[in-house]
Amino acid sequence: MSRAHDLEAVRRLLSARTPSTLDEPGGPRAAVATVLREGAEGLEVLLIRRAQHPEDPWSGHMAFPGGRQDSGDPDLLHTALRETLDGSRTLLGRLDDVPAVARGERTGMVISPFVFELAREATLRPNHEVAETLWAPLSPMMRGEVDTVRPYVWKGVDLKLPAYDVAGRIVWGLTYQMLHGLFGILAER
Repeated sequence: MSRAHDLEAVRRLLSARTPSTLDEPGGPRAAVATVLREGAEGLEVLLIRRAQHPEDPWSGHMAFPGGRQDSGDPDLLHTALRETLDGSRTLLGRLDDVPAVARGERTGMVISPFVFELAREATLRPNHEVAETLWAPLSPMMRGEVDTVRPYVWKGVDLKLPAYDVAGRIVWGLTYQMLHGLFGILAER
């Protein structure tokens, strides 16, 4: 990613398109926040490592902050805002909806990724849902410098799923798919 990809360029590119939406009738909805900031070497994205929970199919995965839509959330944007940094982000746009997959199977849930700019520095504090936070530079991922694979066995078949190795942390699955979608939009310019 060149230095020309700044937050204003991301805003322009996202506002020039209509994200595709998915509808899983009766299925749960979720939203995530793809939070960007200007770092020393260009744009960085906030990643979290989900805390270990035996009932969470994405337990321990690198992800974006987010969660399921609550009945009190007026819309998915509110869900994404509720699940991320309070008062310190500005909406840049939205990426395409992604069907949630867990253990190789669609769950019926749809995830809507929203892209935000970090408006001011915020203190990141892991909690019972978040084991770790990390700011990851976008350029090495976009240029393929940190491409790797994650071995995965699905129904007895050994697979090598595409992933990014970000400072020794493997970003794969849904988060990889959403980042790949963002990179596709940024490459359109």
